[in-house]
Amino acid sequence: MPVAQTENLNILAVDHMPSPVEIQARVPLSDAAAATVLAGRKALCNILDRKDDRLFVVVGPCSIHDADAGLDYAHRLRKLADEVSDTLLLVMRVYFEKPRTSTGWKGFINDPYMDDSFRIDEGMERARRFLRDVNEIGLPAATEALDPIGPQYYGDLIAWTAIGARTSESQTHREMSSGLSSPVGFKNATDGDMDVAINAILSASHPHSFLGISPQGETAILRTRGNRYGHVVLRGGGGRPNYDTVSVSLAEQALAKAKLPQNIVVDCSHANSWKKPELQPLVMKDVMHQIREGNQSIVGVMIESFIEAGNQPIPQDLSQLRYGCSVTDACVGWETTVEMIRNADRVLREAGRPGKARA
Repeated sequence: MPVAQTENLNILAVDHMPSPVEIQARVPLSDAAAATVLAGRKALCNILDRKDDRLFVVVGPCSIHDADAGLDYAHRLRKLADEVSDTLLLVMRVYFEKPRTSTGWKGFINDPYMDDSFRIDEGMERARRFLRDVNEIGLPAATEALDPIGPQYYGDLIAWTAIGARTSESQTHREMSSGLSSPVGFKNATDGDMDVAINAILSASHPHSFLGISPQGETAILRTRGNRYGHVVLRGGGGRPNYDTVSVSLAEQALAKAKLPQNIVVDCSHANSWKKPELQPLVMKDVMHQIREGNQSIVGVMIESFIEAGNQPIPQDLSQLRYGCSVTDACVGWETTVEMIRNADRVLREAGRPGKARA
C-alpha cells in the first residue's frame, strides 16, 4: 500500500530558477559599476563613522516598474547629485519588491510584465540589469531586502539596504543583514516601536550561521562576520509621525542605552507624512531645521520621488500607464524633489556642514 502524500499539497508547480552565477554571467558587474558601488559604500560608511559631514539622501520611486522611466529619473538625479555633492550624498532608491498587507502587485522582480505571469526568472535578470545601468552612470543604489535570497543575485550592486518595518523583527532578515556588504537601515515597527529596530541592529552586528543558497543555487550554510553599519530609520507609526525633536531625542537616548552609535535616518514618507506626498517637503524642512539648530544624530533622510507627482492604478491596458508616475505609493514630482534637495544643500552650507571624508 503506497504511503500517503504529506507534502506539496498546495504546490501547483516547481519551475526552474537560474542560479545567482547564471544571472550574474548574463549581466556581469562592469568596472564602472563596481567603482560606483564601492565609492558609494565607502562614503556611506564614512558618514556613519562621522568621517564625512555630509547628509545622505535615499531618493527615488516607491518602486521600479518601468526601466526606461527609471533610468530617465536616474540621469536627472545624477546631475543633481553632482550639483550638491559638497553637502549631500544622493543614493537612488531602487525598490523591486513590495510587501503587501493582503494582495496586490508584488514588484518588478516578482511580476515584471505586470500581468500576473510571475516571470521571476526574467524579473531578476531585468532588475540586475537596471541596477548595473544605474551604477554605470555613477549613481549608487539603495534597495529594500525583502526576499532573503534576492541579495545573492544583485547584492554586489547595492550601496545601502533597508529592512522594512514589517521585517525588522524577523530573525531571517536580521541574520541576512549580518552578512550584507552594504550598510543597513532598520525601520521602526509599524506601530512605532523603536525596540524592534534597535534589537535588529544589535543582532545584525553579531556573527550568524543560517540556511541560504550558494552562488551556484545550492542550499548552503551561510556563516557571517556581522555587520557593524546597522542604523535606525524613523518612519513613523502607531498613528503618529516620529521625526520631531522629541522623537529624535528619544531615539538618541534609546541608541545610547543600547551602546549603539547615534545614527538616525528619517523617512520623509510613510507614516511620517501620513502617506501624503505633499507633506514630505514639510517633514524634510523640519529635519533640516533640527540640523540647523545643531542636531548631530541625523545622518540621512529618505524621499519617495518620481518624475510625475502622485500615483496611479495599474490599468488592464498597460499602454495607458502614465510615464514616470508611481504604481505603488504616491511620490513627489521631480520639480519638488529638486527644490527639496537644493533647500537641504542651502541649509547645510549655512550650518557649516559641508565637507567630504577627512583623511
